[in-house]
Amino acid sequence: MPKEVMRRTAADNVYLHKDFHGAMSTGIQYVHDRYGEEAVRDYLRQYTDAYHAPLKEDVRQRGLAPLKEYLEQIYEIEGGEIEIAFSEDELVLRMAACPAVTHMREHGYQVADLWVETTRTVNQQLCEGTPFAFELLEYDDETGRSVQRFYRRAS
Repeated sequence: MPKEVMRRTAADNVYLHKDFHGAMSTGIQYVHDRYGEEAVRDYLRQYTDAYHAPLKEDVRQRGLAPLKEYLEQIYEIEGGEIEIAFSEDELVLRMAACPAVTHMREHGYQVADLWVETTRTVNQQLCEGTPFAFELLEYDDETGRSVQRFYRRAS
């Protein structure tokens, strides 16, 4: 029988990182317990500036359209049910339940006390230095259900 060789790369697989959220939650809780709430926010601002730098620059250049594209893509990958109302000056995201919170609860991970900051602080920092601002209009700690608003700052 001839030997068969299958060659695959990570790019051949469906990208899914749900267990990342459990690890991040554990890390956020650790920072919160040892260094306080502001340390968690500082960490998330640094993370956002590093990880989301290309998206932030795209928002500076093209407005809210790249953010809409990013949110649609990430929630499709994560399996989240979202609705987006979009215009040149405003993007409102309604999420029935956060896929990360759902995954963590289903698998017994602790959801960090400040998990909401992965939405609030990250999105506020994403808007920093752009013509846009962010506000978290609604958030449910149990499910992660939320209403999020990105809007053009007053000139």
